[in-house]
Parts: sequence; C-alpha cells; structure tokens
Amino acid sequence: MGYFPFFMDLSGQPGLVVGGGAVALRKVQKLLPYGPSLTVVSPQFTPELLAIPNLTLVQRPFQAQDLDTALFVIAATDQVSLNHTVSRLCRSRRIPVNVVDDKNACTFLFPALVQKGALSVGISTSGSSPAAAVWLKDEIDALLPRRMEDILFWLESQRPLLKARCPQASQRAALSARLFSACLAAGRPLDKQELFCILDEEALP
Repeated sequence: MGYFPFFMDLSGQPGLVVGGGAVALRKVQKLLPYGPSLTVVSPQFTPELLAIPNLTLVQRPFQAQDLDTALFVIAATDQVSLNHTVSRLCRSRRIPVNVVDDKNACTFLFPALVQKGALSVGISTSGSSPAAAVWLKDEIDALLPRRMEDILFWLESQRPLLKARCPQASQRAALSARLFSACLAAGRPLDKQELFCILDEEALP
C-alpha cells in the first residue's frame, strides 16, 4: 500500500534537523522554499549549512529536549544508532520523523519534488525505487510551461474578479479552467485585453 501525500503549510513551523553533513544539507535545501523555522543540531556543520541564513544552528550533540518544540524531525546523521534513537523518541512523542536511507524508521518520506512557486508535485514510490521517482519528477518538470509560476500567481490574483462576475461555483470553475487553458496556449499570463475578451464571451447569452 502506498503512502498518502499530505500537503502541509510549513510556513513558520518549527522543524528539527539532526545532523550537519551533506545529507542534512540536501534536506534543508528541499524544505527552505516552504518557509519552516529550522533548527539544525550537530557537533559540526558543512560550510554550505553555515552559509544559509535564517537557520538556527546548535553546535553540540543531539539531546532529547531538542524535540520539545519540533513539529517534525529529520534524522540525517551518519550514525545509524543515533538516527534510530531519534526515530524512537519521535515515535514515542508522536512527532513525524524522517530517517535518511531507512524507510522502516520513518513515519513520513521525502518525495521527489517538482516545485514552481505555488505548484508542488510530490512523487513517491513508497521507497521502492527512488530512481523511478526522480525520473518521473524530471518528466513532469519538462512538461511544465517555463512561466508556470507566473501563470499560477496571475490566476490567483483573478479570483476576486471571477467571484464577483460568477456567483455560482460551477460557473467560476468553468471560467477558471478556460483562463488556465488560455494561459497554457499563450505560455504566459493573459494581458488585460485577453482576459476581458474571455470574460465578455462568457457573459454573452
């Protein structure tokens, strides 16, 4: 049975990363675009981690009390026994934990991720083939328009106008789909003339 893909708002939420090496760095880099408040605990840190702003770096070995404020935890050390200790403590406190390269010690997995602004596509094979997940991620990424982030931002900005023009949810959904299709065809957000041309067409009897 596969893993269900929950999508959470991590903006400002406290996360803990145990480990200061290259693997921890990759996990931090995946999380940062989503705005969590990350604390990284390790006796040593890579220069790349030290250079990242807005991380809380705690230079010492992991302690159980580090979990007290964590909403989620990443165990990313090169010590299997320490990673398992972190996992056991998290499970006892019902804190979601990801342990690198150890599916059985995880309560959540990191997906292969396509991220374009508001768009996030997470791909998982439930740990059976990370290579397959990465291949599919690359395929999806290649299919997306170059300005997908701009298109989604523009569509979001039009929601108040659509709500005012179309009181019924079904009408708004149909019009939103038409605008999205027009943006895809153009490869960009619509300009004002293109927008109102479609709105006027929809208003015709």
